Amino acid sequence: MAETEDHYFSADPAAPFERVPVRASVWGLDLSLTSGSGVFARGRLDVGTAVLFRETEPPNGGRILDLGCGYGVIGLACALAAPGSTVTGVDVNRRALLLANENAAALGLGGHYAAVEPDQVDPDAVFDEIWSNPPIRIGKEALHALLLTWLPRLVPGGRAVMVVGKNLGADSLQRWLVEQGYPTERLASAKGFRILEVRRPAAD
Repeated sequence: MAETEDHYFSADPAAPFERVPVRASVWGLDLSLTSGSGVFARGRLDVGTAVLFRETEPPNGGRILDLGCGYGVIGLACALAAPGSTVTGVDVNRRALLLANENAAALGLGGHYAAVEPDQVDPDAVFDEIWSNPPIRIGKEALHALLLTWLPRLVPGGRAVMVVGKNLGADSLQRWLVEQGYPTERLASAKGFRILEVRRPAAD
């Protein structure tokens, strides 16, 4: 992990704030975004997220959660590819939230995308889909707690689509999700990453 990413899951990274441009082609869309120091994948589209885009089709619309949004690339791509969607990005990194909201405004998505801290999400809000490159490096216990916080907020029959490195425990995570009552399938495997589709049962 690069020095400036050591604490990308901190609320206030210590690295001096420097904005860095990023260009990404996802789902046939060319995005011009701004990333920054102290934020995950500064100045680039990380390999896992690139695999996620390449191995999936965009969502159809609805209410989407961009979990661990970083500078916003996944949720913003969802909002652009599914114009009828409403996307909420969540992250603990305030610098990431600032960048994600700036990127949304620059793309004209201010009415369709908003990035907020987790406790700022309406406690009654539910989601049709969750898209995420989850912060595996926060540790297994914290990751499990994170997923058990947000997966129950899927509507019955809703799904989460996640990219997880095989060497970071993707297969054991899949088994654990099934044990928690969330049927989970591997949609694809590429470049050392798994794309997992997690379903909330239609009737809990």
